[in-house]
Amino acid sequence: MSKRISILGSTGSIGVNALKVSSHLKDELDIIYLSANRNAESLIQQAKEFQPKAVCIVDESVFPDVQNALMHLDIEILTGREGLLELAARDDVDILLNGLVGTPGMEPTLKAIEAGIDVALSNKESLVMAGDIIQKAMDKSGAKLFPVDSEHSAIWQCLVGENIDDVRCLILTGSGGPFRTRDITTFENIMVDEALNHPNWDMGRKITIDSATMMNKGFEVIEAFWLFGFTPDRIKIVVHPQSIIHSMIEMKDGAIKAQMGVPDMKVPIQYALTYPRHLEAPWEQLDLLKCGNLTFEEPDFERFPCIKLAFDSLEKLGTSGAVLNLANDYSVYRFLNGEVKFTDIPRIIESSMKHHDWTEDPSLEHLKILDSWVKNHVESF
Repeated sequence: MSKRISILGSTGSIGVNALKVSSHLKDELDIIYLSANRNAESLIQQAKEFQPKAVCIVDESVFPDVQNALMHLDIEILTGREGLLELAARDDVDILLNGLVGTPGMEPTLKAIEAGIDVALSNKESLVMAGDIIQKAMDKSGAKLFPVDSEHSAIWQCLVGENIDDVRCLILTGSGGPFRTRDITTFENIMVDEALNHPNWDMGRKITIDSATMMNKGFEVIEAFWLFGFTPDRIKIVVHPQSIIHSMIEMKDGAIKAQMGVPDMKVPIQYALTYPRHLEAPWEQLDLLKCGNLTFEEPDFERFPCIKLAFDSLEKLGTSGAVLNLANDYSVYRFLNGEVKFTDIPRIIESSMKHHDWTEDPSLEHLKILDSWVKNHVESF
Protein backbone atom coordinates (compact mmCIF):
# COMPACT_ATOMS: atom_id res chain seq x y z
CA MET A 1 0.00 0.00 0.00
CA SER A 2 1.40 3.39 -1.00
CA LYS A 3 2.17 6.13 1.53
CA ARG A 4 -0.16 9.13 1.44
CA ILE A 5 1.88 12.33 1.24
CA SER A 6 1.14 16.00 1.93
CA ILE A 7 3.67 18.55 0.65
CA LEU A 8 3.76 22.10 1.96
CA GLY A 9 5.76 24.41 -0.28
CA SER A 10 5.42 22.20 -3.34
CA THR A 11 6.61 24.88 -5.81
CA GLY A 12 9.85 25.60 -3.93
CA SER A 13 13.15 23.78 -4.30
CA ILE A 14 12.37 21.04 -1.74
CA GLY A 15 8.81 20.59 -2.97
CA VAL A 16 9.80 20.31 -6.62
CA ASN A 17 12.45 17.71 -5.75
CA ALA A 18 9.93 15.81 -3.62
CA LEU A 19 7.56 15.62 -6.58
CA LYS A 20 10.40 14.28 -8.74
CA VAL A 21 10.85 11.57 -6.11
CA SER A 22 7.09 10.92 -6.14
CA SER A 23 7.07 10.65 -9.95
CA HIS A 24 9.83 8.06 -9.74
CA LEU A 25 8.08 6.14 -6.94
CA LYS A 26 4.51 6.20 -8.26
CA ASP A 27 3.67 2.85 -6.67
CA GLU A 28 5.11 3.86 -3.29
CA LEU A 29 3.93 7.46 -2.81
CA ASP A 30 0.49 9.00 -3.33
CA ILE A 31 0.25 12.81 -3.33
CA ILE A 32 -2.84 13.87 -1.32
CA TYR A 33 -2.22 17.59 -0.61
CA LEU A 34 -0.09 20.38 -2.10
CA SER A 35 0.45 23.97 -1.05
CA ALA A 36 2.19 27.00 -2.55
CA ASN A 37 2.66 30.55 -1.39
CA ARG A 38 2.03 32.59 -4.55
CA ASN A 39 3.30 30.56 -7.53
CA ALA A 40 -0.14 29.79 -8.94
CA GLU A 41 1.14 28.68 -12.35
CA SER A 42 3.39 25.94 -10.94
CA LEU A 43 0.76 24.79 -8.42
CA ILE A 44 -1.82 24.46 -11.21
CA GLN A 45 0.57 22.32 -13.29
CA GLN A 46 1.38 20.14 -10.26
CA ALA A 47 -2.31 19.72 -9.40
CA LYS A 48 -3.12 18.62 -12.96
CA GLU A 49 -0.27 16.12 -12.96
CA PHE A 50 -0.65 14.60 -9.49
CA GLN A 51 -4.42 15.02 -8.96
CA PRO A 52 -4.34 15.64 -5.17
CA LYS A 53 -7.48 15.78 -3.05
CA ALA A 54 -6.83 19.43 -2.20
CA VAL A 55 -4.40 22.29 -2.80
CA CYS A 56 -3.81 25.54 -0.95
CA ILE A 57 -2.60 28.80 -2.50
CA VAL A 58 -1.68 31.07 0.40
CA ASP A 59 -1.65 34.35 -1.55
CA GLU A 60 -5.35 35.15 -1.84
CA SER A 61 -4.79 37.54 -4.76
CA VAL A 62 -4.01 34.62 -7.09
CA PHE A 63 -6.71 32.31 -5.70
CA PRO A 64 -9.06 33.08 -8.67
CA ASP A 65 -6.35 31.93 -11.11
CA VAL A 66 -6.06 28.56 -9.35
CA GLN A 67 -9.82 28.25 -9.00
CA ASN A 68 -10.47 28.94 -12.68
CA ALA A 69 -7.74 26.56 -13.86
CA LEU A 70 -8.88 23.65 -11.67
CA MET A 71 -12.66 24.20 -11.67
CA HIS A 72 -13.33 21.14 -13.83
CA LEU A 73 -11.23 18.84 -11.65
CA ASP A 74 -12.30 17.18 -8.42
CA ILE A 75 -9.76 19.12 -6.35
CA GLU A 76 -10.63 21.18 -3.28
CA ILE A 77 -8.96 24.60 -3.26
CA LEU A 78 -8.05 26.34 0.00
CA THR A 79 -6.49 29.78 0.38
CA GLY A 80 -4.85 32.08 2.92
CA ARG A 81 -2.84 31.34 6.03
CA GLU A 82 -5.88 29.66 7.58
CA GLY A 83 -6.16 27.31 4.61
CA LEU A 84 -2.49 26.36 4.95
CA LEU A 85 -2.84 25.59 8.67
CA GLU A 86 -6.00 23.58 8.04
CA LEU A 87 -4.23 21.55 5.36
CA ALA A 88 -1.26 20.97 7.68
CA ALA A 89 -3.55 19.51 10.36
CA ARG A 90 -5.42 17.05 8.12
CA ASP A 91 -4.66 13.59 9.45
CA ASP A 92 -5.66 11.44 6.45
CA VAL A 93 -2.02 11.29 5.33
CA ASP A 94 0.90 9.13 6.47
CA ILE A 95 3.52 11.84 6.33
CA LEU A 96 3.69 15.58 5.74
CA LEU A 97 6.74 17.08 4.03
CA ASN A 98 7.29 20.63 5.25
CA GLY A 99 9.32 22.38 2.55
CA LEU A 100 8.24 25.89 3.56
CA VAL A 101 10.92 28.54 3.88
CA GLY A 102 11.41 30.71 6.95
CA THR A 103 9.37 31.48 10.03
CA PRO A 104 5.93 30.85 8.41
CA GLY A 105 6.84 27.15 8.26
CA MET A 106 7.01 26.69 12.02
CA GLU A 107 3.30 26.67 12.93
CA PRO A 108 2.32 24.18 10.18
CA THR A 109 4.90 21.75 11.63
CA LEU A 110 3.30 22.14 15.05
CA LYS A 111 -0.23 21.71 13.65
CA ALA A 112 0.75 18.46 11.94
CA ILE A 113 2.52 17.09 15.03
CA GLU A 114 -0.46 17.96 17.23
CA ALA A 115 -2.68 16.04 14.79
CA GLY A 116 -0.44 12.99 15.18
CA ILE A 117 1.08 13.25 11.68
CA ASP A 118 4.73 12.32 11.11
CA VAL A 119 6.63 15.25 9.56
CA ALA A 120 9.49 15.06 7.08
CA LEU A 121 11.08 18.32 8.10
CA SER A 122 13.02 20.61 5.79
CA ASN A 123 11.94 23.82 7.53
CA LYS A 124 14.86 24.57 9.86
CA GLU A 125 12.98 27.36 11.56
CA SER A 126 10.47 24.97 13.18
CA LEU A 127 12.95 23.56 15.69
CA VAL A 128 15.14 26.68 15.91
CA MET A 129 12.14 28.76 16.97
CA ALA A 130 9.95 26.31 18.82
CA GLY A 131 11.97 23.19 19.58
CA ASP A 132 10.62 22.86 23.11
CA ILE A 133 7.00 23.44 22.06
CA ILE A 134 7.28 20.89 19.23
CA GLN A 135 9.03 18.36 21.50
CA LYS A 136 6.18 18.56 24.02
CA ALA A 137 3.61 18.15 21.22
CA MET A 138 5.48 15.06 19.94
CA ASP A 139 5.52 13.55 23.43
CA LYS A 140 1.75 14.07 23.64
CA SER A 141 0.72 12.90 20.14
CA GLY A 142 3.36 10.28 19.40
CA ALA A 143 4.15 11.85 16.01
CA LYS A 144 7.74 11.71 14.76
CA LEU A 145 10.09 14.05 12.91
CA PHE A 146 12.08 12.71 9.94
CA PRO A 147 14.93 15.07 9.01
CA VAL A 148 15.21 16.17 5.37
CA ASP A 149 18.28 18.41 5.67
CA SER A 150 21.16 16.48 4.11
CA GLU A 151 23.25 16.87 7.29
CA HIS A 152 20.60 15.61 9.70
CA SER A 153 19.55 12.86 7.33
CA ALA A 154 23.20 11.76 7.28
CA ILE A 155 23.39 11.66 11.08
CA TRP A 156 20.03 9.85 11.24
CA GLN A 157 21.36 7.20 8.86
CA CYS A 158 24.66 6.89 10.74
CA LEU A 159 22.83 6.35 14.03
CA VAL A 160 20.84 3.37 12.69
CA GLY A 161 21.78 0.28 14.68
CA GLU A 162 23.93 2.16 17.20
CA ASN A 163 23.47 2.46 20.95
CA ILE A 164 23.10 6.19 21.53
CA ASP A 165 25.23 5.89 24.70
CA ASP A 166 28.16 4.73 22.55
CA VAL A 167 28.20 7.94 20.47
CA ARG A 168 30.70 10.57 21.57
CA CYS A 169 29.59 13.40 19.28
CA LEU A 170 27.83 14.42 16.10
CA ILE A 171 29.89 16.07 13.33
CA LEU A 172 28.00 18.39 11.00
CA THR A 173 29.80 19.15 7.76
CA GLY A 174 29.44 22.41 5.84
CA SER A 175 30.85 23.55 2.53
CA GLY A 176 31.93 26.92 3.90
CA GLY A 177 29.85 28.63 1.23
CA PRO A 178 31.15 31.10 -1.36
CA PHE A 179 33.29 33.13 1.09
CA ARG A 180 35.34 30.43 2.79
CA THR A 181 38.63 31.79 1.41
CA ARG A 182 37.66 35.41 0.69
CA ASP A 183 39.66 38.15 2.42
CA ILE A 184 37.66 38.96 5.56
CA THR A 185 38.48 42.68 5.23
CA THR A 186 36.33 42.75 2.05
CA PHE A 187 33.20 41.23 3.62
CA GLU A 188 31.58 44.68 3.99
CA ASN A 189 31.61 44.95 0.19
CA ILE A 190 29.93 41.61 -0.54
CA MET A 191 27.15 42.04 -3.11
CA VAL A 192 23.88 40.10 -3.21
CA ASP A 193 24.78 38.31 -6.45
CA GLU A 194 28.07 37.12 -4.94
CA ALA A 195 26.31 35.76 -1.84
CA LEU A 196 23.78 33.93 -4.01
CA ASN A 197 26.52 32.11 -5.93
CA HIS A 198 26.86 28.90 -3.88
CA PRO A 199 29.67 26.59 -5.08
CA ASN A 200 27.87 23.24 -4.57
CA TRP A 201 24.14 23.46 -3.87
CA ASP A 202 21.23 24.87 -5.87
CA MET A 203 18.83 26.30 -3.28
CA GLY A 204 16.35 29.14 -2.75
CA ARG A 205 17.58 32.71 -2.22
CA LYS A 206 17.03 32.88 1.56
CA ILE A 207 18.77 29.60 2.39
CA THR A 208 21.62 30.44 0.00
CA ILE A 209 22.33 33.62 1.98
CA ASP A 210 22.15 31.56 5.20
CA SER A 211 24.81 29.32 3.69
CA ALA A 212 26.98 32.32 2.80
CA THR A 213 26.84 33.60 6.42
CA MET A 214 26.98 29.97 7.69
CA MET A 215 23.91 30.74 9.79
CA ASN A 216 22.43 27.61 8.23
CA LYS A 217 25.13 25.61 10.03
CA GLY A 218 24.24 27.36 13.28
CA PHE A 219 20.59 26.48 12.72
CA GLU A 220 21.62 22.87 12.06
CA VAL A 221 23.41 22.71 15.42
CA ILE A 222 20.15 23.78 17.10
CA GLU A 223 18.15 21.27 15.02
CA ALA A 224 20.57 18.48 15.97
CA PHE A 225 20.14 19.41 19.63
CA TRP A 226 16.36 18.90 19.39
CA LEU A 227 16.34 15.99 16.91
CA PHE A 228 18.95 13.77 18.53
CA GLY A 229 19.16 15.00 22.13
CA PHE A 230 22.90 15.78 22.10
CA THR A 231 24.17 18.66 24.22
CA PRO A 232 25.88 21.55 22.36
CA ASP A 233 29.36 20.46 23.50
CA ARG A 234 28.76 17.13 21.70
CA ILE A 235 27.83 18.74 18.36
CA LYS A 236 30.82 19.69 16.20
CA ILE A 237 31.12 21.54 12.88
CA VAL A 238 33.72 20.69 10.24
CA VAL A 239 34.11 22.65 7.00
CA HIS A 240 34.21 20.20 4.09
CA PRO A 241 34.29 22.17 0.81
CA GLN A 242 33.45 19.24 -1.50
CA SER A 243 30.04 18.49 0.13
CA ILE A 244 30.52 14.73 -0.44
CA ILE A 245 30.40 13.69 3.24
CA HIS A 246 27.08 15.05 4.45
CA SER A 247 27.78 14.51 8.16
CA MET A 248 29.31 12.00 10.58
CA ILE A 249 29.11 10.53 14.05
CA GLU A 250 32.11 9.75 16.25
CA MET A 251 31.89 6.74 18.55
CA LYS A 252 33.49 6.55 21.99
CA ASP A 253 36.06 4.06 20.73
CA GLY A 254 37.24 6.55 18.09
CA ALA A 255 35.40 4.99 15.15
CA ILE A 256 33.77 7.52 12.81
CA LYS A 257 30.78 6.73 10.58
CA ALA A 258 30.08 9.02 7.62
CA GLN A 259 27.25 9.21 5.11
CA MET A 260 28.43 10.16 1.62
CA GLY A 261 26.82 10.98 -1.69
CA VAL A 262 26.49 13.57 -4.42
CA PRO A 263 25.03 16.91 -3.26
CA ASP A 264 21.45 16.20 -4.35
CA MET A 265 18.47 16.90 -2.08
CA LYS A 266 16.38 14.18 -3.74
CA VAL A 267 18.40 11.57 -1.83
CA PRO A 268 17.52 12.72 1.74
CA ILE A 269 13.97 13.59 0.62
CA GLN A 270 13.43 10.08 -0.70
CA TYR A 271 14.86 8.50 2.45
CA ALA A 272 12.57 10.58 4.68
CA LEU A 273 9.51 9.66 2.61
CA THR A 274 10.34 5.95 2.31
CA TYR A 275 12.09 5.35 5.69
CA PRO A 276 13.42 2.89 6.74
CA ARG A 277 14.16 1.68 3.18
CA HIS A 278 16.76 2.80 0.62
CA LEU A 279 14.82 2.27 -2.60
CA GLU A 280 16.24 2.28 -6.14
CA ALA A 281 16.74 5.79 -7.56
CA PRO A 282 17.71 7.12 -11.00
CA TRP A 283 19.66 10.17 -9.79
CA GLU A 284 23.37 10.63 -10.23
CA GLN A 285 25.34 8.26 -7.96
CA LEU A 286 28.64 9.01 -6.23
CA ASP A 287 31.65 7.65 -8.11
CA LEU A 288 34.45 7.35 -5.54
CA LEU A 289 37.04 7.18 -8.30
CA LYS A 290 35.98 10.56 -9.65
CA CYS A 291 35.11 12.58 -6.55
CA GLY A 292 38.70 13.72 -5.94
CA ASN A 293 40.31 14.67 -2.65
CA LEU A 294 38.16 15.22 0.43
CA THR A 295 39.43 17.99 2.71
CA PHE A 296 38.41 19.28 6.13
CA GLU A 297 38.92 22.58 7.95
CA GLU A 298 38.01 24.13 11.28
CA PRO A 299 35.17 26.66 11.08
CA ASP A 300 36.27 30.29 11.48
CA PHE A 301 33.95 31.97 13.99
CA GLU A 302 35.48 35.39 13.28
CA ARG A 303 34.70 35.01 9.59
CA PHE A 304 31.27 33.51 10.35
CA PRO A 305 30.01 34.99 13.66
CA CYS A 306 26.51 33.64 13.03
CA ILE A 307 27.68 30.16 14.08
CA LYS A 308 28.68 31.44 17.53
CA LEU A 309 25.36 33.25 17.88
CA ALA A 310 23.58 29.92 17.36
CA PHE A 311 25.67 28.24 20.07
CA ASP A 312 24.94 31.24 22.34
CA SER A 313 21.20 30.74 21.83
CA LEU A 314 21.49 27.10 22.93
CA GLU A 315 23.20 28.21 26.14
CA LYS A 316 20.15 30.28 27.09
CA LEU A 317 17.31 28.42 25.27
CA GLY A 318 13.89 29.98 25.99
CA THR A 319 13.13 32.68 23.42
CA SER A 320 16.77 32.96 22.28
CA GLY A 321 16.38 30.57 19.35
CA ALA A 322 13.22 32.29 18.14
CA VAL A 323 14.88 35.71 18.19
CA LEU A 324 17.98 34.33 16.47
CA ASN A 325 15.76 32.93 13.73
CA LEU A 326 13.43 35.92 13.35
CA ALA A 327 16.24 38.47 13.32
CA ASN A 328 18.07 36.40 10.73
CA ASP A 329 14.95 36.18 8.55
CA TYR A 330 14.34 39.91 8.55
CA SER A 331 17.98 40.96 8.22
CA VAL A 332 18.58 38.52 5.33
CA TYR A 333 15.57 39.94 3.48
CA ARG A 334 16.87 43.46 4.09
CA PHE A 335 20.24 42.39 2.65
CA LEU A 336 18.55 40.83 -0.39
CA ASN A 337 16.71 44.13 -0.90
CA GLY A 338 19.99 46.06 -0.75
CA GLU A 339 19.07 47.84 2.51
CA VAL A 340 21.89 46.54 4.76
CA LYS A 341 25.40 45.17 4.27
CA PHE A 342 26.32 41.49 4.43
CA THR A 343 28.28 42.16 7.64
CA ASP A 344 25.22 43.84 9.20
CA ILE A 345 23.35 40.51 9.34
CA PRO A 346 25.18 39.08 12.41
CA ARG A 347 25.30 42.53 14.06
CA ILE A 348 21.53 42.92 13.79
CA ILE A 349 20.93 39.39 15.08
CA GLU A 350 23.25 39.90 18.06
CA SER A 351 21.52 43.17 18.94
CA SER A 352 18.09 41.53 18.74
CA MET A 353 19.19 38.68 21.01
CA LYS A 354 20.69 41.11 23.50
CA HIS A 355 17.79 43.55 23.73
CA HIS A 356 14.68 41.37 23.51
CA ASP A 357 12.58 40.51 26.56
CA TRP A 358 13.89 36.98 27.18
CA THR A 359 11.39 34.38 28.42
CA GLU A 360 12.28 30.88 29.58
CA ASP A 361 9.14 29.01 28.54
CA PRO A 362 7.41 30.85 25.66
CA SER A 363 4.04 29.89 24.20
CA LEU A 364 3.12 30.00 20.53
CA GLU A 365 1.29 33.30 21.17
CA HIS A 366 4.39 34.68 22.85
CA LEU A 367 6.45 33.84 19.76
CA LYS A 368 3.96 35.68 17.53
CA ILE A 369 4.26 38.81 19.69
CA LEU A 370 8.04 38.43 19.63
CA ASP A 371 7.91 38.30 15.83
CA SER A 372 6.44 41.80 15.73
CA TRP A 373 9.07 43.17 18.16
CA VAL A 374 11.98 41.63 16.24
CA LYS A 375 10.64 42.91 12.90
CA ASN A 376 10.49 46.46 14.27
CA HIS A 377 13.95 46.14 15.86
CA VAL A 378 15.52 44.88 12.63
CA GLU A 379 13.82 47.61 10.58
CA SER A 380 15.24 50.27 12.90
CA PHE A 381 18.78 49.61 11.62
